[in-house]
Amino acid sequence: MKAEIIAVGTELLLGQIVNTNAAFLSQELAALGINVYHHVVVGDNAKRLEAVLEQAEKRSDLIILTGGLGPTKDDMTKQTVAAHLKKKLVIDQNALEKINVFHQASNRPMTENNRLQALVIEGSTVLANKTGLAAGMFLKKDTVNYLLLPGPPNELKPMFLNEAKPLLQKENPTESLMVSRVLRFYGIGESRLVTVLDDLIEEQTNPTLAPYAGDYEVTLRITANGDSQSCCKLLLDNLEEKIQLRVGEYFYGYGDTTRLAEVVVDLLKERTITITAAESLTGGGFQSMLASIPGASDIFNGGFVAYQNEIKEQLLGVSAKTLNEKGAVSKECAIEMAEGVQKLMKTKMALSFTGVAGPAMLENQPVGTVWIALAQENQPTIAICHHFARDRNGNREQAILAGFDFIRRVVLSLPIEIES
Repeated sequence: MKAEIIAVGTELLLGQIVNTNAAFLSQELAALGINVYHHVVVGDNAKRLEAVLEQAEKRSDLIILTGGLGPTKDDMTKQTVAAHLKKKLVIDQNALEKINVFHQASNRPMTENNRLQALVIEGSTVLANKTGLAAGMFLKKDTVNYLLLPGPPNELKPMFLNEAKPLLQKENPTESLMVSRVLRFYGIGESRLVTVLDDLIEEQTNPTLAPYAGDYEVTLRITANGDSQSCCKLLLDNLEEKIQLRVGEYFYGYGDTTRLAEVVVDLLKERTITITAAESLTGGGFQSMLASIPGASDIFNGGFVAYQNEIKEQLLGVSAKTLNEKGAVSKECAIEMAEGVQKLMKTKMALSFTGVAGPAMLENQPVGTVWIALAQENQPTIAICHHFARDRNGNREQAILAGFDFIRRVVLSLPIEIES
């Protein structure tokens, strides 16, 4: 089966939102053995959408349309598809009942245009929307399958996985399975990772290996083909073992959405290690990210933001001598900040950040210079220095992630590069 994804929405063409749905759907379709050959974006215009449909029908067996199923005038996807296929739009009673219940529960009057979300193309299989109101549809005419999905990702993803995917598996049965695994790495750049794994990439057949660079990290997607889940798993395990032997110290987790902070919080919870922080250049960003992880309250009670030197001295006990002789952007200041906040909060670990985010130098230190210190119970305090090369906010964001990776490495007893 050859597939084509048509995203409908002028906001996509204007760059007001990013089309993450296409990436999600392409990955899911590949796992079903369905090849995606074309991605198309079209604005909220019926004539242009019909022209795109005519072209798609000449080259694709499966046409997936995302967006344009809402109640407003610019939501015209199902109206255009219905007219194109010479089919009527009819009310789906289950979808209408859900819309009625929603408006009653929220004490909102239901206007006539809200009923549009319950309209479906006659003869289609209606796909329930568990997280929204617009119904999805699946239908077939001649040799072409049509799948209509809502635009919001929080509606599209569960609808595809729970409703559409089983239908597509029936339409496209295959003896071969495609299974992917995503490995996440922090602290190593894409170019270096590719260099280290060059022979594996060059010699790949099955499984395949593809690197992707993120803002501050790298992911590897390894994909295996086989006639069973166990066969694919064995192929992936063997390849991953080779990868981990070379770059395992940078590996922190699996999956498309896993965050480094989540992994660190889980590590701390598993070992009942409490933590606090004293932040200068990061301005509370580390603590904010830490607190955003569910369950962080088990290991994090709070910390301090000490932006000015006077606060470092008065709250955290950083000595005036250190600030005068070494400066705030120094190993000594970072260590005293970490030890000071650990003493105040009585935690097993304490992290501190001090440095120069930008845009100008500070204390004759170049922009991007960041000291991070980690104090531990019954252990000497460790301080590391980084030299980042981003803009002000980029340096702060990178420092925060470096802090989480610092904790991960210490907890797992991995190598730490220390610059004095």
